[in-house]
Amino acid sequence: MIFNKNTAKKTAEVLLQVNAIKLSPQEPFTWASGWKSPIYCDNRIILSFPPIRNYIREIMGKQIEKHYGKPDVIAGVATGAIGIGVLVAEYLGLPFIYVRPDAKGHGRKNQIEGFVESGQNVVVVEDLISTGKSSLNAVKALKEANINVKGMVAIFTYGFDVAVENFKKENINLHTLSNYESLLEQALETNYISQKELETLSEWNSNPSEWNAN
Repeated sequence: MIFNKNTAKKTAEVLLQVNAIKLSPQEPFTWASGWKSPIYCDNRIILSFPPIRNYIREIMGKQIEKHYGKPDVIAGVATGAIGIGVLVAEYLGLPFIYVRPDAKGHGRKNQIEGFVESGQNVVVVEDLISTGKSSLNAVKALKEANINVKGMVAIFTYGFDVAVENFKKENINLHTLSNYESLLEQALETNYISQKELETLSEWNSNPSEWNAN
């Protein structure tokens, strides 16, 4: 669920400006999953643009307070959301932790890095939601450590049905700054894509695992 339409379109605009989101219907990308995709999203690039990272930090921080109240700790999902998570925690004046995909195999063997106490309230920050599996894996680790996860906030979501179902099943509230629908609207309005490309991009989003560029 996006926070609001204006934020969603503005966020889509800045992501397109710095090529954090690349649309290429004619020459699709190949994801790690093997899916062919006309879109690729790398929100880590916003960290290299101070005005845009500050915009994301501020709007995300304000929305966290508005929708979840001020938590005890901000948690980032490694590795993509560590940078933006630190910025949001700094903006809110809160401690920061991050969650690895798995526990380390050496040293203290931590999966959760940083200091957090049992029973504390945490909001999880993520950069991108696709199926939601890796994000919810982080939530699982936090819950197993007896940490209260109030919800998750992400920069962007593809809006896949499987993600909606995964978050619903785990009873986790998810809010995002922008989503796929808002991205396509903004891209069309600014002539970043044509009407024909819009149709291709919409077709892919409805069935990404089976989509074929040909």
